[in-house]
Amino acid sequence: MKSTLEELQAFINIVDSGSIVAAATHLEQTTSGVSRALQRLESKLNVTLLERTTRKLKLTQEGQLFLEKARKIVHDLNEAEDALLKSDSDTSGLIRVDSATPFVLHVIVPLMQEFSRLYPNIEIELNSNDQIIDLLEHKTDVAIRFGELNDSSMHARLLCKSRLYIVTSPEYLDRNGYPETPGDILNHVQIGFNKVSHLNIWPIRVNGEKLTVQPKIKASSGETVRQLCLRGHGIARLSAFEVLKDIRQGMLIALFEDQIEIYEQHIHAVYYQQEHLPKRVRLFIEFLAQKLSKFR
Repeated sequence: MKSTLEELQAFINIVDSGSIVAAATHLEQTTSGVSRALQRLESKLNVTLLERTTRKLKLTQEGQLFLEKARKIVHDLNEAEDALLKSDSDTSGLIRVDSATPFVLHVIVPLMQEFSRLYPNIEIELNSNDQIIDLLEHKTDVAIRFGELNDSSMHARLLCKSRLYIVTSPEYLDRNGYPETPGDILNHVQIGFNKVSHLNIWPIRVNGEKLTVQPKIKASSGETVRQLCLRGHGIARLSAFEVLKDIRQGMLIALFEDQIEIYEQHIHAVYYQQEHLPKRVRLFIEFLAQKLSKFR
């Protein structure tokens, strides 16, 4: 649209009030500013909208036709703004969330009932991806990221820090015995990841170096690694939010807790917008941050 909202409003107010001076008073602008807005509009349209005499202003035929269209444009814009403001105040609409499967299952899903009770008009779409996706391509409002953030174009909010554990099941230890030293882990079955190599570097040292494993069993998802571990297939390195409950219930056993380096995996909510982040998305991020603050 070549014409600006300011120019359209100036034109409509001049017609409605009967003069440029009265229109300027109504718009709380200067007379010269309103006059220039009308001149710019006529110049862009290459027509005369108002015939000016010393006594009055009169709409031309072209001005009458354009006035009807201009009124509709301004009316529709005002309605659109009102609808957006109402939607924002009502905290309604859809939020698309992307995260690795374990975080969805062990963190977000248990919190959904409380969030829905607080904000019944907000819809949530949870997408589980164990690889990093493009938020814009997948039309995603917010994603949960683990570890270092490499995309400087996105904004991030720290949700929590989750320490790492080396775990296995009681059944596996009954069959294979306990590894007596961290180096003995290499003589056992390690369960690891097949697509992100740094996840196969474990937070414990052997001969002064962090233990890098070559897993016999690999998976792309942390939840698959957890399930393999629970069923006695081997030893794995997993995050606290995935296995802490299992450890407390005796379903998994944490190995070498006194020797593991205290490494806390940073977990962020990432998104593109900053200044105009929709209220529903902002509320969801704030809710997660508050609930997970105990892990910081």
